[in-house]
Amino acid sequence: MSLWDVMVSIFWFMLLVAWFWLLMSIITDVFRDEDLSGGAKAAWCIFVILLPWVGVLTYLIVRGRSMSERAGREAARNEQAFRSYVRDVAVSEPSGVSGDLTKLADMRERGLLTQEEYEQAKLRVLGTAGPTPAAAPQHAAVADNLPA
Repeated sequence: MSLWDVMVSIFWFMLLVAWFWLLMSIITDVFRDEDLSGGAKAAWCIFVILLPWVGVLTYLIVRGRSMSERAGREAARNEQAFRSYVRDVAVSEPSGVSGDLTKLADMRERGLLTQEEYEQAKLRVLGTAGPTPAAAPQHAAVADNLPA
């Protein structure tokens, strides 16, 4: 195989890749367009698949400008949805251990907990505390029921 044959093969392969890229972009655009009817969407899909280069080039000539406008609107919609999601997540209260510790600190600052109660509750949340005062009588009651 000569160098020329390799170059021609690369050229045809790149044309195939370019056509496939354009085909995916066009089909995405066709189904993104809310103004096209179902029959028009089917006709464009059949046209770009059955007559590959003629269909792709025709689509780009006829609908190329509106194609970029639809892509821009879709990008703006995605950006708005992302910003809304980030805003919702940032505003929501923390959960888990960090949320519990935040609530305890807030209660201490408002004067609902003393420093000692805060420290005990913090140890309980972190899982490093021994049995709680409420749990001690339960253990004693269980011990009283055991056979001697």
